[in-house]
Order: sequence, then structure tokens, then C-alpha cells
Amino acid sequence: MAPTVTPTVSDRAAQLVFELGHTPAQGEADFLVGEGNRLAHSRIMAFPHWPDPVTLLSGPPKSGKSHLARIFADRSGAVFAGLGDLEALATQGGNRPLIVEDADRAGYDEAGLFHLLNQSMRDGRPLLLTAREDVGQWPLATADVRSRVRRATAFTLEISDDIQLSQMFVKLFTDRQIKVDPKIIAYLVARMERSAEEVVILADVMDRLAMARGSAINRRIAAEALDLRRAERGEASAEEDWDTEDDE
Repeated sequence: MAPTVTPTVSDRAAQLVFELGHTPAQGEADFLVGEGNRLAHSRIMAFPHWPDPVTLLSGPPKSGKSHLARIFADRSGAVFAGLGDLEALATQGGNRPLIVEDADRAGYDEAGLFHLLNQSMRDGRPLLLTAREDVGQWPLATADVRSRVRRATAFTLEISDDIQLSQMFVKLFTDRQIKVDPKIIAYLVARMERSAEEVVILADVMDRLAMARGSAINRRIAAEALDLRRAERGEASAEEDWDTEDDE
């Protein structure tokens, strides 16, 4: 008989990876404004009264860049430019606003982006770029593209405080039509790795754990989600997180 293998924490985390069909709300009213994104949000909301045509939003994953890009598209009628569309859009010209997401990805069409930036700056065509890294870190082969991007009005999005992290949890659970005790959210914020991406991952893991067990999201599930994430990063478990006094 084959030996019984006890699943590790990482195995249990992997078993939770499946698609639930959840769609986040990305309207203007759904964006959470905090100190770390206030200026970027103000820039998008100021359209069409931009003093210059090119805007760059940079920040870590899940910091709100794509949400702001969607708001900009709704306000301006902007087109999301595909990876291979940049050269053609620059050649066609015009003034319809454009959005280029993840402009710092390796292998981007640098020549097309260069020509599109030139056309935007020459003709006053509104152009919104998003990226994870500052332009100094982009894997560009030519200095010309970098110099053009540096002329954009740039904003960095950050998660700045406990309040904004808590608000993100509330929004994500509301998107899923889940009600979670504010004490659970405070418990998470005090113990989690502090990033917007981690909020998204933890909310998803807790939702899946609760669904698998037919349970509400309680403190035990929150503690297990934190432990799963620590295991994914190779960190030790925190025994005190398994206090269950608030599980009822």
C-alpha cells in the first residue's frame, strides 16, 4: 500500500487556485482615494483640462493603475492600445485619447511607442501610460524612448496607511457580496505583508477557504490565510494567530 502523504501548507494553497468568476467594480465611485494615490486620481478626474498631453502612472501590482485607466477610458472615450498597435496609431494620427498599459514590459514595441509619444506631444493627443517601475528601470534598448517618457507628467501610486489597506479589504469583500467583521480586517492589517497585491491575494484565499468549508470568514480563516501566505514566502508560522476567541 502506498504511504499516506499529508498535504503541506503550500499544497493546500495550490489547491485553492480556481476561478470563481468574480468581477471587481471599477467605476469612478468604486475607486478608493488615499494619500498614496490622491494626486494620480486628481489628474485623471481633471481630464480634459490637462496642461500637457502625456500622463504616466507607475506603482506596484494592484495599486490602482488599471482602475484609473478604466476611469480615464470612461471619461474620455480612450482606446486601449494593443501591443502591436502603437506604430499604426501613431501613423494614423488624430486626437482620440489612448491608453498604453504595462509600458515597462520587456519586448514592448519601442519604435511604435517612440512615434506615438512624439505624435501625442506634437498634436496634443491625450495619452495615458501605466507601468510598475519608474522609467529609469524600464528595459529599454534606446535612450530616445526613455527621454520622451521622462517628459510625461508622472504620478506614483502607493498604499500609504492602515486605513487605505482596510478600505481595500472592504471593497474587495463588497465586490464579492461578503460581509466581514471590521475586527477581522483590523486583525489582518496588523499582521499582513503591507502591499495592495497582498490585500487582493488574502481576500481571495479567505473567500476560497470559507466557500470550501461552508463558513463565514472568521478569525480562524483569516489566521489560516495569513499562515498560507507565510508558507508561500518561506516564513515560519505565527502560533498566536490561531487564537479563535472571535470565531463565533
